[in-house]
Amino acid sequence: MTETSEARGKRGKWNPTDLPELTGRTVVITGANSGIGFTAAQALARAGAHVVFAVRDLARGGAAAARAGGSTEVRRLDLADLDSVREFAAGWDRPLDVLINNAGVMMLPEQRTRQGFEMQFGTNHLGHFALTNLLLPHIADRVVTVASGLHRGGDGVIRFDDVNLRGRYSPTRAYAQSKLANLLFTLELQRRLTEAGSSVRALAAHPGYAATNLQSHAGNPLARAFMAVGNKLFAQDDKAGALPTLYAASQDLPGAAYVGPDGLGEMRGAPTLVGRSAAASDPTAARRLWALSEELTGVQWPLAAGVR
Repeated sequence: MTETSEARGKRGKWNPTDLPELTGRTVVITGANSGIGFTAAQALARAGAHVVFAVRDLARGGAAAARAGGSTEVRRLDLADLDSVREFAAGWDRPLDVLINNAGVMMLPEQRTRQGFEMQFGTNHLGHFALTNLLLPHIADRVVTVASGLHRGGDGVIRFDDVNLRGRYSPTRAYAQSKLANLLFTLELQRRLTEAGSSVRALAAHPGYAATNLQSHAGNPLARAFMAVGNKLFAQDDKAGALPTLYAASQDLPGAAYVGPDGLGEMRGAPTLVGRSAAASDPTAARRLWALSEELTGVQWPLAAGVR
């Protein structure tokens, strides 16, 4: 169980040293070779978990796993290719305690996944949607999906008539839509888990304003320059940015909880439960997105009612 805020206040704010003993537990983290994914993987491995680095580049993943120390392994996963997602899931044949859907792309020039989806929606949402459902029969504890405070941006809605944003693409609109999708996915996943009688929990987290290499992929040079300045002046480092993910992955939280920094504007600080936009709390939109995601990926809900 989580400690009380009073007890925590007496000894300082929550940090990775507060992780419980995780020996014997297995965690898969997508995009674990850099940024908050790597920092979270390292902390979990140091706490005793066996951490699987699910990454596109095996060489980079192997180097990162070696730096992390502890019990680790590396498996290839390209979330922008549903064939790769299926291959990863088909090769999984053992219990899995925690799946952390961390990998993502941010504010790219207009691109397409291998199956033709808009890259940010296809990678950040559809890839993780497929991966989660394919692995769910193995998952014993929880699914944590990394969202963003920027889910409030863009148009503030899912463009169900055209999630690929053809003819109206902008990097920020596409990123915001993908992050809104992450939260709606978490909401509907938890509803389905509860309905199925499963003890698995779905949670979401966001890092606040964290300086990682994610921002460096923006296609607009002005945007890259702006974010570089922001990283220096306002952002917290990747260790602080990983705290909400670690908190969501390890603490006794209610299903569908959303964790972020406790500072002004949720930009930085210690992990705490935070709010989400009205659009991200809409159960009708969450069900509609789920149905569309099943149609687009060809991956169906795997659990029958009464599953434990």
